[in-house]
Amino acid sequence: MNLQQRIDLLSRLGEYILSGDPAWQKAKEKAARENSWFIPEFIDSAAQAIASSFLQKDILATWVGAYPIPSERPDPKTIGIVMAGNIPLVGFHDLLCVFISGHKALVKPSSKDAVLIRHLADTLIAWDSAVSESISFAERLNGCDAYIATGSNTSAGHFDYYFGKYPHIIRRNRTAVAVLTGEETPEQLGRLADDVYLYFGLGCRNVSKLYVPPAYDFVPLLTAFKKYDRLADHDKYRNNYDYNLAILLLNKKYYMSNPSILLSEDPSFFSRISQLNYEFYTDKEELARSLKGNSALQCIVGNDFTSFGAAQTPGIADYADGIDTLGFLTRIG
Repeated sequence: MNLQQRIDLLSRLGEYILSGDPAWQKAKEKAARENSWFIPEFIDSAAQAIASSFLQKDILATWVGAYPIPSERPDPKTIGIVMAGNIPLVGFHDLLCVFISGHKALVKPSSKDAVLIRHLADTLIAWDSAVSESISFAERLNGCDAYIATGSNTSAGHFDYYFGKYPHIIRRNRTAVAVLTGEETPEQLGRLADDVYLYFGLGCRNVSKLYVPPAYDFVPLLTAFKKYDRLADHDKYRNNYDYNLAILLLNKKYYMSNPSILLSEDPSFFSRISQLNYEFYTDKEELARSLKGNSALQCIVGNDFTSFGAAQTPGIADYADGIDTLGFLTRIG
């Protein structure tokens, strides 16, 4: 397959994702049954973001045009991809990068998110059997020329041990924070709710901590966040909420809440499911300097940063951890 054929296939896949095709609907239903965190609403959010932000012919053409990708790659390398499964299709961008580069992807999907990624790969193969030479799946990624692996800080240590001697990208825990001034509009706070609540807050780009000025009024924020009160009806999310509330009460720690989230003052970037940390700041410029470049942060949300509501809709060249995945692949072989 040449580069233009790959672009055309991916563009067609974007149209398929946005369609009401019965096979795609069944795949989404199966994914929701097998992983109760993958509710239909969030599967659709993730899939539509991929189709709209990645799988458009003009976006793909502009993206690859910035790299020295040959029309045909006579000696493709095999790239092992270890995917995470925290949110629907979280590993798709890595597969996209390998496929568009002309290399071969050998994928180990997460057991939490195997249905969707396999279905989309099988769909491409059904349209063009040559794709089967470019995308395959395995439980063990032996004999690859390079690796891209995403996981926790703990699993990253194992990835370093097994893949360290090969060209590699290894990703660890990341999260996002938001910097508020108190002057945000209700519409902006509503979009911030998306950054916090989408995928139950399980994504590495979900906002898990707020920075607010002294005497910040949390009432408008908690009111705006009520748009996601329906998550309180989700058993697993509710169990986390009740557990975290009990911990706060037992520790006699001050907190604020609405039916779907707990706010607690805490210095950590990372918060528990159903909880949102916050911290006060006095100098916004000094805060920005301390946050920018922090290895634990995937993005910063707020005025002068990533726009409210855009944390979970990165562009095709907004690479995870700031590592240029496609650039990495063009240097291999």
